[in-house]
Amino acid sequence: MNKYEVALVVNAKIEDEARAEVVEKVKEYITRFGGVITNVDEWGKKRLAYEIQKMREGFYYFIQFDADAECPAEIEKRLRIMDNVLRYLCVKQDPRQVQPVQAEEEQQDAQ
Repeated sequence: MNKYEVALVVNAKIEDEARAEVVEKVKEYITRFGGVITNVDEWGKKRLAYEIQKMREGFYYFIQFDADAECPAEIEKRLRIMDNVLRYLCVKQDPRQVQPVQAEEEQQDAQ
């Protein structure tokens, strides 16, 4: 199993419930294709670097998960056609960079 992270920019003009449904649907896709969600990070409403579909703001979400190599392609296929997802990016995390961050967090928790 590999570690992945999917970054989502969701339409800021929709209701909170609809935005939560979009994130839940993405989580559902991850679990449906054999992934295990490890962390969901909500950054909130941020200004976009450039206008996308005449919108200047979007809600940012980062979902980290463990999955087989086929899972990200299936998720991206579904994300591509979702209306309220402005942008997405699914990347494989480098295991050499993930380990030091986890070690630092464990040290801080121990203190």
